Amino acid sequence: MNIQTTIPISEARKKIFQIAEEVQIPSTYYTLTEKGRSKAVIMSSQEFESWQETLEVTKDFPDLKKDIKDSRCAFKSGVSKKWTTLDELLKKQGYVSNKNKTKGTKRISKTS
Repeated sequence: MNIQTTIPISEARKKIFQIAEEVQIPSTYYTLTEKGRSKAVIMSSQEFESWQETLEVTKDFPDLKKDIKDSRCAFKSGVSKKWTTLDELLKKQGYVSNKNKTKGTKRISKTS
């Protein structure tokens, strides 16, 4: 649940330390207004970084929803069993060998 508070910038100036503390609660943010119009938003730096990461992912994977749906279908149908696993790929590329494996740990080292 998002908790939004809208206040004028002049009021925010007086309460800036209180606002900075309150926005540390997840999904809490302040919209600052000037002459009744939205001017800026204050949120925690952690929340901002999370938004930034989400935007990067949507740029890198524009069809992510479709990709997830396709992967689920492939898993249900068994098609995914034919896919190369990360372990297989690393072994094929020479990053993992049987002698490097220890129980519960996967080590990656180039063995060329």
